Amino acid sequence: MRVLVIGGGAIGAAVAMFLKRLGGASVDVQVAEPDPTLARSSSALSAGSVRQQFSNAVNVQMSSFGHQVISQADDWLAVDGQPVHVGWMDGAYLFCATEAGAPVLRRNLAVQAAAGAEVALLSPEAASRQMPWLRTDDLALAALGQGREGWLDGDAFARALGAKARSLGAVWRRARVVGFDRRGDHLAAARLDTGEAVSADAFVNAAGPWAGALGALAGLPVPVFARRRTVFALRCPTPLPPTPLVVDPAGVWFRSEGAGFIGGWSPGEGDDDPDDLPLDQPDLAQFEERLWPALAHRVPAFEALRVQRAWAGYYEVHPLDHNALIGPHPHCANFWLCNGFSGHGLQHAPAAGRGLAECLLTGRWQTLDLSAFSPQRVVSGRPFVEQAII
Repeated sequence: MRVLVIGGGAIGAAVAMFLKRLGGASVDVQVAEPDPTLARSSSALSAGSVRQQFSNAVNVQMSSFGHQVISQADDWLAVDGQPVHVGWMDGAYLFCATEAGAPVLRRNLAVQAAAGAEVALLSPEAASRQMPWLRTDDLALAALGQGREGWLDGDAFARALGAKARSLGAVWRRARVVGFDRRGDHLAAARLDTGEAVSADAFVNAAGPWAGALGALAGLPVPVFARRRTVFALRCPTPLPPTPLVVDPAGVWFRSEGAGFIGGWSPGEGDDDPDDLPLDQPDLAQFEERLWPALAHRVPAFEALRVQRAWAGYYEVHPLDHNALIGPHPHCANFWLCNGFSGHGLQHAPAAGRGLAECLLTGRWQTLDLSAFSPQRVVSGRPFVEQAII
């Protein structure tokens, strides 16, 4: 079998790696990636965090496998016995809720516990005792991860996945796909900006925020959109202990990063969230308008926060339900999608890559049943909603 994976970030590299792990010499894997540095990729620009706290069990299970691969990178990704450094640090997520959001945390806890995640629900008083720097008088409940959560260097992880895939025989092409040759309801070849045409039995769309544009080249709708997210590196003059990744009801988040902090804001329902804003232009106004007021309210010491720098990256958003599209396209059986993770692609890359590889090579889901992510749900209009979106 010949497979062309389009996109060499964490998702595409994971697909390529597992295709070679599972298929060996029986599968020829090529990866088309125009920028081998991955400098502007979602993987490199991610805040690089892993959590178990989702509202759907399969997302918890995918994060669990992602944590296994990341925290045991030497076992999964070493090449020629060399140590693999992905910058993994154990940490935790703290989801804060008002009275309106408390029932959601309770429902999520039941799902998470059944899927094997360890999460503790804290009263405002308990949260204040554990984290005296946190204002809790307007909270009703908080959920704190008890393991298998933390953060990593997304760029290093994507590179390690790619290096392992190449060591197993996958071939990287420095090229951009500019078109497809289609025969009936199947794709026959991808045309590259090098002038070459690559024939394959299957084509995997792992183009992240550019998944929709890639689908358009094949005349196939892929409802994934590039949405800019700005991350701020912050300094606080008041010394604080290392913090969890705190998710505030106001839609902002922050966590410790070295001697300082990083944080950001995610648009909620009704907030403007346009497509394709300039990637190299972080929205600096968000700090004054959205971030600082909410952070200073939640952590009084943050009244003195100062911005050190900021950067922007893209979420590959699937607006129907903020869950991934994994599987063959409904209108083209050999055009496989692995897109639309809406902010949790880095941590889900290993499970998504393994699952897609299993299904492509054997015709069925094996280790994890990822059928809930089928792109067919877009056609049928049956969303698989993930509520724990940051």
